[in-house]
Amino acid sequence: MAGDNRAGMQEPGRVPDPAELADRAAIAEIIALHCRGVDRADEATLKSCYWPDATTAYGPEAVPAHGFCTELVPAIKAFRQTHHLVTNILYAFDGPQARVESSLIAFHYLAGADGADSEMTYLGRYLDRFEKRGNVWKIRHREPVMSWSQNAATTHDADHPALSALRQAARFPNDIVYK
Repeated sequence: MAGDNRAGMQEPGRVPDPAELADRAAIAEIIALHCRGVDRADEATLKSCYWPDATTAYGPEAVPAHGFCTELVPAIKAFRQTHHLVTNILYAFDGPQARVESSLIAFHYLAGADGADSEMTYLGRYLDRFEKRGNVWKIRHREPVMSWSQNAATTHDADHPALSALRQAARFPNDIVYK
């Protein structure tokens, strides 16, 4: 189906020009920084990914993104760790606007008070509307779409001989990335 423009995506296999490659790199950086912001519970990094007037729809209605970022930090800290991975980023540009779809795998490690730790694995997509203002791309609106999730018992074996020498991830400002 050559020329089929499903979900606003450009012609598959089309060679983007250098300016579009630069725009894609800027958008991919924001998506990766958002993952860092969530996993490190770093409110400033999260907010830097959104325009001040941006919205998110993690629930049934869109809310201001910066307020959502503030509320997300303590919710994330309820988990011992989280790890968000984004792949398969697809871009549809329309001037200073871009619709971006990316696949998401997120792991949420919950330490149980009784030693019964669990992990919630979430698989889905981010449907983002990005906007370029001046020479900067940021999220204008984000809506996650869930494919499925699962919960399972888990363990954290930091004392395993193969892992004991590795640094352990931490929240902002204690993670090694901030040193």
